[in-house]
Amino acid sequence: MKNFSSHSQNPNASPEQETHLPPAGDDQPPEKATCDWDFNLSAVISSASGASTAASDAIGVVEFDHSDSFLATGGIARRIRIYNAHKFLASTPTDDKITRVLDHAVACEFYVCTPAKLSSLKWKPGSGSRVIGSGDYDGVVTEYDLEKRVPVFERDEHGGRRVWSTDYSGGDPTLGASGSDDGTMQMWDTRCDAGKCVASVQPDGFGCSPVCCVEFNPFGGVFVAVGCADRKIYGYDVRKTVDPVFVLDGHRNAVTYTRFLDVRTLVSSSIDGCLVMWDTEDQRPIRRYKGHVNSRRFVGLSVWRNGGLLSCGSENNRVFVYDKRWGDPIWVRGLEPEGSDGSFVSGVCWRQTGEERCTLVAGDSNGVLQVFEGQRIM
Repeated sequence: MKNFSSHSQNPNASPEQETHLPPAGDDQPPEKATCDWDFNLSAVISSASGASTAASDAIGVVEFDHSDSFLATGGIARRIRIYNAHKFLASTPTDDKITRVLDHAVACEFYVCTPAKLSSLKWKPGSGSRVIGSGDYDGVVTEYDLEKRVPVFERDEHGGRRVWSTDYSGGDPTLGASGSDDGTMQMWDTRCDAGKCVASVQPDGFGCSPVCCVEFNPFGGVFVAVGCADRKIYGYDVRKTVDPVFVLDGHRNAVTYTRFLDVRTLVSSSIDGCLVMWDTEDQRPIRRYKGHVNSRRFVGLSVWRNGGLLSCGSENNRVFVYDKRWGDPIWVRGLEPEGSDGSFVSGVCWRQTGEERCTLVAGDSNGVLQVFEGQRIM
């Protein structure tokens, strides 16, 4: 599982099972965070064997496809699991109050075995949910044809150093990018044998700082954002990567994830325990989000653009939801067990559909998926 330290950590705090922040009254400060959503636990997906397989089944990444019909997960179990979202989503609003308990063997449509532990998954745009790319602990980027369930592309250009993150350009899906412990962000063309390197960048100038996350601007821009262990986020024009077009400096520790909220707004997370929303044009922070526990692990980050909601995991095995308007969380849910044994939420992902209803999936270090569905409070 993704971890910046080999030392164990057992949080002392015993989190509440669930916390809703009620709407603020007239006598409260105007900046008080309010929750406009009613969230419910819709489904729990776990292994029937329970604790005996938890350590070997930790989930490192959770990713919906572009149609929001399929969910992929990966981690240290060396397999990509594919789920049909309709199996665990409520069919009607009244079903939200019912929690379905499912086994991975039943809920999972199929899985693809991989040669190494997985740290990243990304569905390839324009493939009709047929192709998914992965980055693994051995420094290899691989594409899999999910219909044939076989690898169709592979590149091993990071010197055997772990690939933390992969992504594809929405404007040109043949262009991919990967970030690695070798201190480089590499862009490559999947049409070429072994994925010809289009560009290789050492954001810190020396290749000494691992690249923890890469993301192309999904709104059709020409930028790719790169988060590094040197606490900074670098933005590059994919047409000319000699120098960054912006550098965002404000975190106090390694940047673990970046997510574009709109064409110029970026959200980042760090093991300094903060999320930060940035204006990439002005190169300034807009707001900081605090409440979750994150000092050494990758705990996931996802943004729901339609509703302006952000979500991340926590090292005390809670999932946090923030409204982009306020720095405090609007909703917190504890997963079982509640962090006392070192369990933590390790991946989160929003479905990018609707405006009045939302779906959030969280995976944890015990291999458990929990599905939350929310309804806007009128």
